Amino acid sequence: MDSLIYPNWPQPETVMACSTTRIGGNSLPPYDSLNLGLHVGDQARLVTQNRNILMKIAQLPTQPCWLTQVHGTRIIDLAKEKKGNLSADAAYSCEQGQVCVVMTADCLPVLLCNKQGTEIAAVHAGWRGLCDGILEKAIKQFKSPVYSIMAWLGPAIGAEKFEVGSEVRSAFIEHSAELAQGFKAFEQGKYLADLYLLARLKLNAMGVQHIYGGTYCTMSEPTRFFSYRRDGVTGRMASLIWLK
Repeated sequence: MDSLIYPNWPQPETVMACSTTRIGGNSLPPYDSLNLGLHVGDQARLVTQNRNILMKIAQLPTQPCWLTQVHGTRIIDLAKEKKGNLSADAAYSCEQGQVCVVMTADCLPVLLCNKQGTEIAAVHAGWRGLCDGILEKAIKQFKSPVYSIMAWLGPAIGAEKFEVGSEVRSAFIEHSAELAQGFKAFEQGKYLADLYLLARLKLNAMGVQHIYGGTYCTMSEPTRFFSYRRDGVTGRMASLIWLK
């Protein structure tokens, strides 16, 4: 089984993108093995080794700009804030060689680019950020018209596994009644939430029609993916995009 997943989308020649799995690194259980998160209790030395392994296997042009993710809606333009406040949940770039990255372990990573291959973004869309409009903010960051933007939905918790309370459903429906489609009644006061469908509905509402991916379930594949819901203490995977 491979360490990397490559998006199946018609990316322009200038756009490079991939997602990591948990396979191929040096971290010990429960972070085994390609944990890329420094904030989860793993040994910093091993995480640094894993990030260097990622540099090699993904053939990255530079070290990614690792964000401090907070389940918010802040997006940073890497050209302006390489060394500024990196507390954000999305990164945008229109400069060659800058690697946008987000880390996940059940939350939804969304990679964006325009058809011209001149703009990119990586978005960490947990349910809170997704609900509060992080995808909309990321799309608005693009200078290109919305119809030229494409999205790839990376590995996240699947629709049959993501149990949420009625308050989560209510929060989405407050924004749009159409988002009720993303929830299936499960048991008393509980719902199954479909992050992939919710993201598609929100992207469609913005005018984004070219949407790919969304076929994984991190919780259901313990040998391939980290899952916070499944394991509690666990590593983090990365989804990355950059311009050649």
